[in-house]
Amino acid sequence: QLQLVESGGGSVQAGGSLRLSCAASGSMYIRHCMAWFRQAPGKEREGVAAIDTGTTTTYADSVKGRFTISQDNAKNNLYLQMNSLKPEDTAMYYCAADGLPKSCTVLYLERYGMDYWGKGTLVNISS
Repeated sequence: QLQLVESGGGSVQAGGSLRLSCAASGSMYIRHCMAWFRQAPGKEREGVAAIDTGTTTTYADSVKGRFTISQDNAKNNLYLQMNSLKPEDTAMYYCAADGLPKSCTVLYLERYGMDYWGKGTLVNISS
């Protein structure tokens, strides 16, 4: 049992920053692997960033150097700091979690999915 609730989305001009948050409540055993996904209109859902229980992180090539995923010590909150935002970052952003997948990397999770999802928070970046 796990509930995920995203917040922090909004409209920002290109070059600006946003910090997304994901509040998790429920079983601690379903938080070993957590990630952020996004889906733009007319496009497939893609993995953005992932973090495992050992705080190892992975990122999509398109956001490396601009986005940072992190979580608090109790893993009650997941964050995505987004800097130098571009119009192509416009999408619905989702928080997701899994208990113990075979791998906790963006590429793996994008292919095989995750067990728990939030409802999403919208990010709009204007040029």
